[in-house]
Amino acid sequence: MKKVLIITYYWPPSGGAGVQRWLKFVKYLREFGWEPIVYTPSNPESPTNDDSLQKDLPKNLTVLKTEIWEPYLFYKKLMGQKKHEKINAAFLTESKKSKPLEKPAVWIRGNFFIPDARKFWVKPSAKYLVEYLKKNPVDAMVSTGPPHSMHLIAQAIKRKINIPWMADFRDPWTEIDFYSKLMLTPMADRKHKKLELGVLQNADAVSCVGQNWLDGLEAILKKGSPGKYTEAMHAKFKFISNGFDPEDYDNVGEVQLDKKFTMAHIGTLDRSRNQPTLWKALAELTKENAAFAADLEIKLVGKVDIAVQDDLEKHGLAPYVNKIAYLSHHDVAIVQKQAQVLMLLINRTPNAMGITTGKFFEYMAAKRPILCIGIEGGDAQKIIDDTKAGLFAGFDDIAEMKKSILYFYNKYKSNGLFSEGVNIEKYSRKSLTSDLAKVLNSIVLK
Repeated sequence: MKKVLIITYYWPPSGGAGVQRWLKFVKYLREFGWEPIVYTPSNPESPTNDDSLQKDLPKNLTVLKTEIWEPYLFYKKLMGQKKHEKINAAFLTESKKSKPLEKPAVWIRGNFFIPDARKFWVKPSAKYLVEYLKKNPVDAMVSTGPPHSMHLIAQAIKRKINIPWMADFRDPWTEIDFYSKLMLTPMADRKHKKLELGVLQNADAVSCVGQNWLDGLEAILKKGSPGKYTEAMHAKFKFISNGFDPEDYDNVGEVQLDKKFTMAHIGTLDRSRNQPTLWKALAELTKENAAFAADLEIKLVGKVDIAVQDDLEKHGLAPYVNKIAYLSHHDVAIVQKQAQVLMLLINRTPNAMGITTGKFFEYMAAKRPILCIGIEGGDAQKIIDDTKAGLFAGFDDIAEMKKSILYFYNKYKSNGLFSEGVNIEKYSRKSLTSDLAKVLNSIVLK
């Protein structure tokens, strides 16, 4: 059994989307000849806790923890938040009440905490892990970001003791959707890009959740290596998709479908995921079709940005909204299986072509039809077409949205609404862990 060190900020009992990918890899790695060892903070600033995730932890798993110092108390004061309040990701705002010194806080975040607020954990972590690995050698290591400080920890270790290293990107770095909102000075922008290039140059393998995003990372390395780009550099870029764990859905058993025509969105619904054209389409349908209006329920599970709430009210949809606070991953699986339609709303951002969120594949596992609103020709549309898991409409294609919603609604009225869902087995977490193990094997054999 070969050993792999996994450096991750997000780990149970922390909940949220950032935990799922590597929790599931760790769950299945032993089946493919790899013993995982996890390194994570003992006191992270997590979005929430989710005790239901404990069931996925393998027995006798080694989890190394050290304390992390993060400047969030200072940041919260600038943002007018209380000590116990959680910091929203992706610039999500749930209230119309403005925060004192909000812009200075964002400027400080972008220009002083490079690449992120976990930068202060890099040196102590590298020192701790180098000493640990000298006594407890491993065959490979993985860093997963964001936060991208995790990659800097792995890079520092590799410079000290040359361990094969895979850098995994759950989101892009300088091409992430909110990068332009960080109010970066030219100097800070250059530093981000220099650190990013260093990781891409020094990692033995680079993986990403989307092919489009992976191509973008490779383009950054190619541009940063003028006249020196080789076939070996190209070969280290590996696409390993997000996925679903069938056990999460088998364990909840049979559920009753919602009686209402529920159109559900699961997870954070921030400003960039807001879809004004979709809300307009639904508003028009409620006016044009009395039966549809009587049956409709818009179910929003998780944090919802004030911009989304404003648009729903503007289009007269507030009476149809059922807003539900955070649910455990176990309870989310139940809600997904109960929904008549699951809404996949792709971020309307420059990197939209590569966005395939983790919830996409969990929607497939729930076996309920997906309505995907996104950019035409993007990775999400390609997967929808390949799996026949639902219907797709472009960001501004109101006619196609209304057509798709009515198609689903008519099937609902005749008790014939279900998801065809073909070719989805390759997105199972176990299958994807097999792909991961092959990458790890390849860098060990170099």
